[in-house]
Amino acid sequence: MRKNRARQSQIADLILGQGSMTAQELAEMFGVSVMTIHRDLDELERQGVLRKARGVATAQPSGVYEARVAFRHAAAVEQKRRIAQAALRRVEPGMSVLLDDSTTVLHMVPGLAEVAPLHVATNFLAAIKELATMPDVRVIGIGGDYDPLHDSFQGMHAIEIIQAIHADVLFMSTSAVAAGHAYHQEERIVAFKRAMIESASTRYLLVDSSKLDKTALHRLASLSVFDVMITDSDASPKALDALEAAGVTVEVAP
Repeated sequence: MRKNRARQSQIADLILGQGSMTAQELAEMFGVSVMTIHRDLDELERQGVLRKARGVATAQPSGVYEARVAFRHAAAVEQKRRIAQAALRRVEPGMSVLLDDSTTVLHMVPGLAEVAPLHVATNFLAAIKELATMPDVRVIGIGGDYDPLHDSFQGMHAIEIIQAIHADVLFMSTSAVAAGHAYHQEERIVAFKRAMIESASTRYLLVDSSKLDKTALHRLASLSVFDVMITDSDASPKALDALEAAGVTVEVAP
């Protein structure tokens, strides 16, 4: 049993690092049968670490499934850092700040200490832990049902907490942007993000260039509800032109 768990942990690391692998590739790598690998993948899928279809295991997002938090932490890291630096210039001392559970927004957190004092509300456990160490930053933890696949708190209790506050500024991300709208794969995440949008006076959407011209199952909101959308300089001219044609104010992080 311990050997199985160790192999499953290695499989998870491989797939999170490479994005996807076939059962045959994994069987050859670990020197076990394809049937054994299928059992390992079934268990990892049950845990929500990855998805399996037609002999291929993947951690990559699709229009229906969002990538799990471990994969998102490792994706487009440099672009997310640049976007976060641009977003930090929008934060002023004394503000109340609302952050969602996106890994793009998480890159803002270390820089918030430099613009304290602040009140910061978030449902992202990784952000709460880091913010709690900062002097002059009052942390409002948005609790509810803990979701390990997103490392954040979700559900009706969390939404009720959001509805009971109103922040000066919101920074959030989403899975896909196209045709003047923001999209996300999961209905419950859409409900939570919409509550955040309603609970902030000024709203910034932080989206790296890999998410442009993409759609997902659920339409989150019109891009018109955001004051500014911040993306990175890897965005194609075509994608930027489409956003401007839709009336979106776009800032490109250098």
